[in-house]
Amino acid sequence: MNRQELAAWLTDTYSVTGEYLFTRYPSFQVFRHHGSRKWFAVIMDIPGKNLGLAGDEEISVVNLKCDTRLIGSFREEPGVEDEKLKFLADMSHALTNGRGFTV
Repeated sequence: MNRQELAAWLTDTYSVTGEYLFTRYPSFQVFRHHGSRKWFAVIMDIPGKNLGLAGDEEISVVNLKCDTRLIGSFREEPGVEDEKLKFLADMSHALTNGRGFTV
């Protein structure tokens, strides 16, 4: 799933529109919970070197909230497939609503 596909999926699934809130970071697209207005997803383009990759090419990444019990296992994975990404977005959305999330 690329950046545009993820943004479209977030918009369709949660009925929210990504906002560009940061003048200093014009590529950072913030998705906020409809009720609480807290962010649950941020899609951004950052230099690969910021992630320890070779070169200055910018890559798209997403920042999601997550149950702290799961963080360690995700750090060990080389990437995240679409279905797991959607699961994590659902978790992030639920956490910003104060409902919690059961794994």
